[in-house]
Amino acid sequence: MAKHERLISLDAFRGFTIAGMMLVNNPGSWGIIYPQLKHAAWNGWTFTDFIFPFFLWIVGVAMTFSFAYRKERGDSDSKLMLQVFRRAVIIFLLGLLLSSFPFGLFGTTFSFATLRIPGVLQRIAICYFIASLIYLKTSFRGQIRVIALLLGGYWLAVRMIPVPGYATGGLDPMGNLVWFIDSVLLKGHTWGGAPALGGDPEGLFSTIPAIATTLFGTLTGQYLRNSNHSKEEKTIWMFVFGSALLFFGAWFDMYLPINKNMWTSSYSIFMAGWAMTIFSIFYFLIDVKGYKKWSTPLVIYGMNAIFVFVLSGVLGRIMGLIKFNVMLSDGTLANVGLKTLIVQNLINPFFSPLMASLVFAILWDLMLFLFAWGMWKKKWFLKV
Repeated sequence: MAKHERLISLDAFRGFTIAGMMLVNNPGSWGIIYPQLKHAAWNGWTFTDFIFPFFLWIVGVAMTFSFAYRKERGDSDSKLMLQVFRRAVIIFLLGLLLSSFPFGLFGTTFSFATLRIPGVLQRIAICYFIASLIYLKTSFRGQIRVIALLLGGYWLAVRMIPVPGYATGGLDPMGNLVWFIDSVLLKGHTWGGAPALGGDPEGLFSTIPAIATTLFGTLTGQYLRNSNHSKEEKTIWMFVFGSALLFFGAWFDMYLPINKNMWTSSYSIFMAGWAMTIFSIFYFLIDVKGYKKWSTPLVIYGMNAIFVFVLSGVLGRIMGLIKFNVMLSDGTLANVGLKTLIVQNLINPFFSPLMASLVFAILWDLMLFLFAWGMWKKKWFLKV
């Protein structure tokens, strides 16, 4: 691989991941969704549970290429860390702004006392920052040891540290150590839709194994940059190691269940295995065999992933603010949101309610793609 050759397969995999995230985040109705487009209620996994760990894994892979390029042009570690800190702060603040929008305007309510502090972008920012520190200060083997320490320590803590008023080592939605820490330290600032009041799927303690997920990506990125192996060899070994992680994660499930909400150690390992295995297929098709045309839409999506995520959140909230007075069949007047109006009048007449919800999500994905395509055509890429 040339020194500054862009890894097209990584852009495509990022695009696949963000497109999947938009698909599951924007159903026509939250009450009618195909099971695979919902998170697992607690233990176990669905297609939806693949998305966030894939994104963190991609962050880890990408940083190895980005840092290598900056070091080659002469940037010092201190300069790199200043840039990492700046980027992490911006991503974290974007997450808070998205949680706050529309800031109490247009008849909505807003209070700093109840503002959700954790979130997807916030966790990405923290994992990116800490994983960058670890990557810059440790060797390849050192990172393996850090992963083992993070995942092993997290497992032991969850199983052995007592929670006041509950059984030690409990793994129910309410009463586990992860829930307890969030409910105490983030009281009033967690997600209202969490499986147990006071918990948060992007909370404090569960960020520890999420950092390990990111570090699995840095290990993969370093291997991809190794010039001692051919691209064919890299494909095979990524598939082999990914499959091994899948097996180990599934085995670990017997001792600590695979659980996205708690981001258990088994979940971190299992999803890193899936990420590496699926990415190896992208890598083989695009960077080894040269079949690139099919991946162009995914690359377009992947080149502006954070922009697409933020835009989707803002537009979704705006649609919730636009309401119309509509006469119902029983003669009553109802105040209906724009999204509901679109689904009921333009999609529901042609599909079952379940399929209509999916069709809206697909159309939403396509709309966001048009924005990403327009930026790609003009070579506008959001850099934070």
